[in-house]
Amino acid sequence: MAASKIAITIDKNILKRVDTLVKSKVYPNRSKAIQDAVAEKMKQLEKNRLALECEKLNPAFEQSLAEEGFLVDSEEWPEY
Repeated sequence: MAASKIAITIDKNILKRVDTLVKSKVYPNRSKAIQDAVAEKMKQLEKNRLALECEKLNPAFEQSLAEEGFLVDSEEWPEY
């Protein structure tokens, strides 16, 4: 994966916590710790977005669509 350098401003307390993780060898360096934190946050946001989109679905309507498709498919199935 290609990486890009960026500059960020970070709260001193958060940086201390990151440094603690690096010192305790949880992460090899600050960059990896921050990269993993950003990736995890992005996953969480995507998961939340998917959950919000799923909440918009109407279960009864979705069920009717599924049954409609099943009925059409079952009519095409050969007799055994």
